[in-house]
Amino acid sequence: MSHSTASRVALVAVVGAGPAGIYATRKLTEAGHAVVLLNRDVRPGGLAEYGIYFNKYSMKAGLRKQFRKILETRSVHYVGNTTVGTDADISLAQMRELLRPDAIVIAAGAQGTKRLAIPGESATGVIHAKELVYHYNGLPPFSERAMPVGNNVIVVGIGNVMVDVAHYLIHELRVHSCTALARRGPGQRAYTNAEIKAVSANIDADSLAAEIARIGPQLLAAGEDPQGLLAELLRFRDEPPPEGSSPTRLRFRFLSQPVAIIVDAFGAVAGARVERTRLDRRGDELLARGTGVYDDLAADTVILAIGDRADARLGLPFAGSAYVTRPSEDPVNPGDEAYQCYDPAAAAVLPGVFVAGWSRRASEGLVGKARQDGERAAAVVNRYLSGVAPASADPNERVKALRDELTRQGRRVVTFDDVLRLQAREAAEAERRGREYFRFATNAEMLAAATPN
Repeated sequence: MSHSTASRVALVAVVGAGPAGIYATRKLTEAGHAVVLLNRDVRPGGLAEYGIYFNKYSMKAGLRKQFRKILETRSVHYVGNTTVGTDADISLAQMRELLRPDAIVIAAGAQGTKRLAIPGESATGVIHAKELVYHYNGLPPFSERAMPVGNNVIVVGIGNVMVDVAHYLIHELRVHSCTALARRGPGQRAYTNAEIKAVSANIDADSLAAEIARIGPQLLAAGEDPQGLLAELLRFRDEPPPEGSSPTRLRFRFLSQPVAIIVDAFGAVAGARVERTRLDRRGDELLARGTGVYDDLAADTVILAIGDRADARLGLPFAGSAYVTRPSEDPVNPGDEAYQCYDPAAAAVLPGVFVAGWSRRASEGLVGKARQDGERAAAVVNRYLSGVAPASADPNERVKALRDELTRQGRRVVTFDDVLRLQAREAAEAERRGREYFRFATNAEMLAAATPN
């Protein structure tokens, strides 16, 4: 696929080809700009490809179709299999030198890992949910690693990621028990009805009733209805399970925060020590407060579904779980400043550098939210570029300089033509095997399939 753009066209470097980056790319090209889209993975898609549960084939196929239309745009240059940052294929400084981009958009997602910072967290059998999700969705190198999971699992968290992990444990691994552990109560659960239906048939109703009875006084004190919440939690339990029956018992433990991982003599997980919490109201919000009462819960695996953070190694100012942006007066309806990278040491924005999606607010929302944020970021960039004279060099030449340098370093740079070849060969393999979908599990296999014969 040849790309042709006129000189004096602004070139925007977008780092990350997930929903935020790809939808931002569409808005940037619609404004007349050229985009070079750098992606860590061989295939584009990010969260849409590797974060959505693997058997949602129709949803993923629909998103791939949308992405293909955007990435086939003549002014879009896809550079896959390329990492950006410190200890990466190319640093931000090198990228700037080679591309001389008129603007940079960081939409690389939340590739860092949040930790609980409690004793025992490094024990064998403690797994971050993102690693497990990447494993069963086929993202190298996670797809190539053994990911042993025991028979009695605690999942820390009460959002959709917890449900996806429980889905995998129940229907694929068929473990004995899966316990969702939540600092707050059932009224503060963050998963959606659409997701919980997949595992509701496995809820241990007797155990859940006992749990609601245990925390009933705290719920009443916080103005909540224990029996009403129990009915909500069991709402879909009698519906036929969409993937057939499984012996796994799904349990819940509310108002409990992990304070330590219990480790056996061999350095492996033996359980979790939790502190009971109570709900304290602050305005309209209910917060969990420790009570100083502790319990030990038995388990042989602990999976942390507690959210992620952006990758601090990219080379931008970083704080908390995301890159630093200019302080915003309204986080609910952010202005342009919320997308502008900011250097607190210099108390100034980084000119022409913007963030979007989970790189801006880690683990917030799914594909629809990422798309919205990417499009908002692109609108901010378009306003910025309206006041900037584009670099004089042809964007094609600048992109060629980047590709040539990466190739000189021995990197196999992936084009979108390569991606289309890969997808065609995977589709043919799926048909040959009589499966709805097939994907190669290693980068070596993907690169071989993407290479012209």
